[in-house]
Amino acid sequence: MLDIGDPLGAMLSLLMGAKMHYVFPPAPQVVVPVVGESAGFPVRRVYCVAANYSQHAIEVGGDGREPPAFFAKPADALVPGGGDVAYPSRTANLQHEVELVVAIGKRGSDIPADKALAHVFGYAVGIDLTRRDLQALAKEKGKPWEMSKASDQSAPISAVVPAAQCGHPVAGRIWLSVNGAVKQDGDLGQMTWNVAEVIANLSTYVALAEGDLIFTGTPAGVSTIVPGDVIECGIEALGKLSVKIV
Repeated sequence: MLDIGDPLGAMLSLLMGAKMHYVFPPAPQVVVPVVGESAGFPVRRVYCVAANYSQHAIEVGGDGREPPAFFAKPADALVPGGGDVAYPSRTANLQHEVELVVAIGKRGSDIPADKALAHVFGYAVGIDLTRRDLQALAKEKGKPWEMSKASDQSAPISAVVPAAQCGHPVAGRIWLSVNGAVKQDGDLGQMTWNVAEVIANLSTYVALAEGDLIFTGTPAGVSTIVPGDVIECGIEALGKLSVKIV
């Protein structure tokens, strides 16, 4: 008889068909709506590319042409469909970053750039909300700056548009306004590393899989936002996303 009081015993019991019970209910699966589909996109991981537009890299202290650098957000930081977003704790300088989001629909690792787009399910509009003061402090101290990026509700996202509907955008307006004033206004063609290159590079670090999302960086013009601000943003061919900071 198996002793399921130890981890190995519990795993063996599970493999032999015993029903697993939890000490508390597991978190629900994070799902992003899909345009034109009744089924949603189940999220596995959320990756982000830092400073992938040269002018934004310069405005945050980079040199404008750096190799891709990646960080992650928890899946439950997503806010599908936008709406109200709570102002996070421990910051006096929350900033917006509008981004093209890539939804992965086919797994792979060490993916060649010329094969990378075959791994894309679709695209969405996203906002990377950043506690810029915490990020600056972490950079100054040479410490990880995950806490500047991974706060609760730090990743509003629109519905995913399947690539079968929108193709693979390599150019097109990407913009963001705060209370009606345009703050960011760029073009997807300004990305330092395009979508295929981002996928290829990221897949050398981790195996990508169905359900992964990649936020691909933001154009110049990031600015500070406060409670009460209404953020609207969009990407040509992908639609709009609206958020209110509360």
